[in-house]
Amino acid sequence: MCADHIPIRIPTPALGTLVRDMRRDRVGEFRGECCGRWYLRPVRGGREWDAAPADVQLADPAQRLRAGAARANARSRGELL
Repeated sequence: MCADHIPIRIPTPALGTLVRDMRRDRVGEFRGECCGRWYLRPVRGGREWDAAPADVQLADPAQRLRAGAARANARSRGELL
């Protein structure tokens, strides 16, 4: 592991918190925890995926803004309720 990617475990987020899966380079909503894995859902809806908590960090402001725009666009297209 390189020195600039030292995993920092964040506390378990509240449901719906936007986080970034560093391993997959994806932003998703925190949906829960089971058996030491965190479950995340794409902000535009879709299938959840699981991630190791050490690979997840809170989404930064720019990532939250992009996720909000993606969600609003999906809703306007009728992809979300």
